[in-house]
Formats: sequence, structure tokens, C-alpha cells
Amino acid sequence: MTAISLATLDTPALLIDLDIVGRNLERMQKKADKHSATLRPHIKTHKIPELALMQTRLGALGVTVAKISEAEIMAEAGIDDIFIANQVVTEEKINRLAALAKKVQLSVGMDSIAAARRVSDIFAAAGLEIDYLIEIDSGLNRCGVSPGRDAVEFYQAINALPSLRFKGIFTHAGQVYGAGSLSEVKKLSLLESRIMAHTALAFGEVGTSPDVVSVGSTPTMKVWQGHESVNEIRPGNYIFHDAIQISLGVATVEECALSVVATVISRPARERAVIDGGSKAFSSDRGAHRKEMASGFGIVLGNKATLERLSEEHGIMSLDPDEDLDVGDRVRIIPNHACAVVNLFDRAYGIRNDEVVEEFKIAARGKSQ
Repeated sequence: MTAISLATLDTPALLIDLDIVGRNLERMQKKADKHSATLRPHIKTHKIPELALMQTRLGALGVTVAKISEAEIMAEAGIDDIFIANQVVTEEKINRLAALAKKVQLSVGMDSIAAARRVSDIFAAAGLEIDYLIEIDSGLNRCGVSPGRDAVEFYQAINALPSLRFKGIFTHAGQVYGAGSLSEVKKLSLLESRIMAHTALAFGEVGTSPDVVSVGSTPTMKVWQGHESVNEIRPGNYIFHDAIQISLGVATVEECALSVVATVISRPARERAVIDGGSKAFSSDRGAHRKEMASGFGIVLGNKATLERLSEEHGIMSLDPDEDLDVGDRVRIIPNHACAVVNLFDRAYGIRNDEVVEEFKIAARGKSQ
């Protein structure tokens, strides 16, 4: 498309700085290559096929998704190696899984015998096979089996089921988002790898080993120094970063590629301005910020202001009384949580040097099934 000025965009609008994206992607790919690990980025952050294809062109083996509907969108775009890092348990979803497995290389997460049996029955009836990875709970206390012997016993319980091929183990140390310091992030990153290394070693007791030992979160991967037992990493947010990553100390403002541009629609007091983006543009998700980052809903760039409150269509900013910000002026704000904000927009605008050079349809927006 022909480059256009940001000033012509209707607001609120979602902006992606493509130069920053490029640097973020190259940096993580180099880290994966340095430590002999496959990079399989999670696309739930950007939900845009063109960006997923950019990641694979730079060296990512395939992508990670959270939902079958996301996998279907990525497959339609030409991504042919997809890991669904989630449990698939209903008959309807397993049938969709089987249909997709006829088209692309597919793998899925598992942590229960009940789900394994259901997947096995439907795939066997269709004459298909599917790779699975056992999810390991490395401290998040969400899904997953306990590490070590419990993981091996789960493998033994489902190993004889037809149509299932054991591929590996994976985890997500999401508890890192509650870390209070960068040193704590580093400790959790190391612990994540050590837990998975211990679990991988335990499989030797039954004469097998996981082909894939996969870890992933953006904070733990930003500080990761590699581990001889880990051969796959799955960060997602690293493509954009956001205020949460800044609060954890793993990113800087200069590394944040995603922002929302909004228009000041009211200046009712010297200490207050109102913009045309509320919770439908910024999300009310504050994330697990550290205490000093918990007062706002994003980082206002270039103005002494805090996005203090959100209603559905309005963002209320507190200002320095001397701040020169009038009705009709525009502000750009780095959101707290990029993944949640992208899911609120139909399209995003790729920019270079403050000019719009590309328009993206957020094709996997709202794909929650």
C-alpha cells in the first residue's frame, strides 16, 4: 500500500512498528540458534498470519497456538507445522483436530488419560495418527502433570493407546509474571529448564526419551542462557513487548513495537484529559505488574500523563497541569498487555518512521474455540 501519514488514521487505531518487530524477531531467533534450540513462537500475541510467516522465514520451525481455531487460521495462511499447546477434549474439537491433521503437521498437548483416550478413539477411527507432548506443571499450578516420575507414569498409562505418538514434554512457567525483580525472573527461567531436564531424564527409566523438551514464556526466554536438555523455546509476547515486560525488567520502551494511537476528545480540567479509547481499545487487564507499574493502563509516550481510568469508550488520563494537550491532539500509548489489546481490534497498521506502510487483518482475532 502507499505510505500514508498517521494523522489520517481514524482513532483509536492499533500500530505496529515494523522496524522494532524485525529487531525483536531477529534477536530471539539468534538466541535460539546460539543455544541449538528450535524457536516455535506462540502466535496468540499477534494473531496475524503475515507476522507468523515472517517468523518462519527468519528461522522458526513452526508456530504454537492456544486454540484449534487459531491453528486453522495459520494453516490456511500456509503454516504447515503447528503445535496446539492446550488440551483438546470435546468430540467436536477433536474432529476438527483430525480434519486439520490431514493438511498440516500437527501436535497437541495432553495431561489427562480421559482426553488421550478420546483423541485416540477418534483418530484411530479415521485412520490417522497425531503427535502429542505431555504438559508439565513447572510451578504455574494451571494445567499439566507433576514433573519427574508422575510424568513418566502418565506416559506409561497412555502409551499403548492407538494413533498417539509421543513427541515430547512442554511447560509454561507463567508464574514468572508475578516476579518482583529481574533476579527472580532469572531464577524462574533457570528453574523452568532444570525441572524439564529432570523430567526428561526420568523417562530413561522406562527406556525412552522425549524428542522435544520445550519451554516458554517471553520473560523467561529473554533472560534464558540455554540448557543442554532443552531443545525448543516458545515465547510469544517478544514480538511486541508491552508494559508488563517493561515492569519485569526484560524489555525497554524502545523494544515495544505495539501502541495505540488515540485522540483527546475532552480537556475538562487542567489535571485531566479524556481520549477516545477505553476498555474496548486498551483492555482492563493490568497484568501481574510490579507495584510501581500497577497505577495505569499503559505507558503514555511523549506526555506527562497517566492513563488512570477506563470506561468502555473513554480513557481518562491524569496530567501534569502544565501539559500542553488540547482537544484534537493525539497520544500514543504502549498497552499493559499486548496480547489482550490485539484481540480487541479488527486490523492493525504497520508503520515505519511514523508512516503507515502496511495494513494487517487480525485474522485470528476472537478465535477462542
